[in-house]
Amino acid sequence: MCKLRVIVVGGFLGAGKTTLLAQVARYFAARGKKVGIITNDQAADLVDTHLLSGLGIAVEEVAGGCFCCRFEDFERTANNLLQSVQPDVLLAEPVGSCTDISATVLQPMKQQWGGWIELSPFSVLADPRLLQHIFDARQSSFPDSVRYIMRQQFEEADNLVINKVDLVSPEELAALKTEIKSAWPGIKIYEMSALENRGVAEWLEAISGVSNGGRKILEVDYGTYARGEAELGWLNASISLVARKETDWEGFARELICRIQQGLASHNAEIGHLKLLISNQDGQVAANVTNIRDVPVVQSSIRAGSGAVSLIINTRALIEPQLLQSIVQRLVRSVAGETIEVTESNMQSFRPAYPQPTHRFDRIVVQS
Repeated sequence: MCKLRVIVVGGFLGAGKTTLLAQVARYFAARGKKVGIITNDQAADLVDTHLLSGLGIAVEEVAGGCFCCRFEDFERTANNLLQSVQPDVLLAEPVGSCTDISATVLQPMKQQWGGWIELSPFSVLADPRLLQHIFDARQSSFPDSVRYIMRQQFEEADNLVINKVDLVSPEELAALKTEIKSAWPGIKIYEMSALENRGVAEWLEAISGVSNGGRKILEVDYGTYARGEAELGWLNASISLVARKETDWEGFARELICRIQQGLASHNAEIGHLKLLISNQDGQVAANVTNIRDVPVVQSSIRAGSGAVSLIINTRALIEPQLLQSIVQRLVRSVAGETIEVTESNMQSFRPAYPQPTHRFDRIVVQS
């Protein structure tokens, strides 16, 4: 009986994990393999889940906390996919602000799932610009507690994958790799642009057939870890929009994400990630941006039209949650104007709770 291949991809908010998993799903589908994906968030209404589902990928979500704090939910969700899809490959994406994944997720998985999985090396994805935050605090707009989480994520990685290499020069990339090798001697480094599907196949081929994920367990200061997560205001919103006249939904998405980005910038609120998804039965438009300076990326397959669409917004930023909610609510209604009816079906703004893992191993589990 063939083992289930499991690939867990970590990395900070905005590193490009969801974009990568979509490319990985396409890679395996093109080779006749069935894929299931488990996404993860501190609350429900996750853009990533709806976006991947809209691409025809089998995806389920663990909400209300990281995999580490909701390990039983993670197992239950995995079993749902195993029964409904019978995947050859299971992909999992932990919350971007979480660390200590090896001790709290990978080791329990190896112990409880035993010899019937092939757990690939734990790959942590990095935006090269966030790596610069790690190596030079003067360049960072994130407080030290947030930078601690970033560094811990890289510390526990089996492989470090530098994503978005198209955003830095060859000289900057070479300098980063030198810093990485100095900070973490012996770590395997891969380079890719998941958005452009460059380097993805090479990384997958390199980890193919390797079943030794979770080779490191760290000492983690949970007080600093919790403070780092609590620095970020989180917002998940699900909103119904009804247009009374033909509306350019791609233009609406572009204006809305730019207005929210500008609203956060006016409060010097650095963005971890800001994502929105507009969808109806005819298609969807996705927009995202990962800091207050970049131009948002917008991808659309939706036609202009009137009638109802659903809008999901996920925002993680260095700002008070209630202020974040006020900014988003005001700007959604401002962009909608008088011709689009806005109805909020769910709006949650909060700071993540103190992490309390279901399990935490202090040793590496060796699979039989």
